[in-house]
Amino acid sequence: MRSDRKKKMKKRKSLKIFGLLFLILLIGGGAYLASVYQSVVGAIDTMKGTEHKTDKRVEDITFKRQDPFSLLILGVDERKNDSGRSDTMIVMTVNPKKESIQLLSLPRDTRTEIIGRGTTEKMNHAYAYGGVTMSIDTVETYLDTPIDYYVKMNMEGFQDIVNAVGGITVDNDMDLVYKNYSFAKGTIELDGEEALIYSRIRKEDPRGDYGRQLRQRQVIQAVIKKGSSLSTLTNYDDILEAIGKNVETNLTFNEIVSIQKNYKSSLNHVEQYTLTGENQRIEGLWYNIVSDETKLEAQKRLKTHLGI
Repeated sequence: MRSDRKKKMKKRKSLKIFGLLFLILLIGGGAYLASVYQSVVGAIDTMKGTEHKTDKRVEDITFKRQDPFSLLILGVDERKNDSGRSDTMIVMTVNPKKESIQLLSLPRDTRTEIIGRGTTEKMNHAYAYGGVTMSIDTVETYLDTPIDYYVKMNMEGFQDIVNAVGGITVDNDMDLVYKNYSFAKGTIELDGEEALIYSRIRKEDPRGDYGRQLRQRQVIQAVIKKGSSLSTLTNYDDILEAIGKNVETNLTFNEIVSIQKNYKSSLNHVEQYTLTGENQRIEGLWYNIVSDETKLEAQKRLKTHLGI
């Protein structure tokens, strides 16, 4: 029985960019659930964040009947005496009936109305003004799409998570240099500090924020892949401690378990796309200006994948 379960774990595909929550499940799943159960529950209790219930749903979603759902991933730089800004914003939609996951990256400089403040600014300012709640409200309104859940990750503490899994491997698509750091094109190994710098580089990349978003997805995906391997299970205490200190979500332990049980087919196909626009300088600031046509296309794609 134990051997069979180990074989099943090896066959599981890691879920891209799920705010590290599925890393917890993969660590605590199968034959290892009983031995680490209390640690997993304790870590998720530590991760408990802001309650949220979207008003854009006619009826509540149910994981047992495999309803498609959405999740906003926020990568936040929070430092001492600073409320921080959400420099990473990704809307993930999961549809097990279509056996697919879609990831929409929202550039931080996207010009939009900040809901609850009544101003038009960069989208990532919403977090600085009103935290998770204002960020969700702003994204929901902008995309005219329900946000069912969220995961917030502290990017400053992300290096602790990378170190906890013993470092990561990524495929870098271009030579990059930032201060004393040099990242050669090709397959590279990164420790926690290097991974944090790698995921933050923007001005040194001709693609700007789009290139940084790509690297952020790479790093998070690499952490989940490394954390899901059997070789890291001996470090689960360190991993859970790092996640508990740096990740926040409104998903409960039972909901996470239900998602793993009922949504595995969604891993069969993962698509990633970005809300692209034109750079424009307005009143001394640079913004990502998204055309109405592009915005409507993204809204339609999200709603179609959610079945609404």
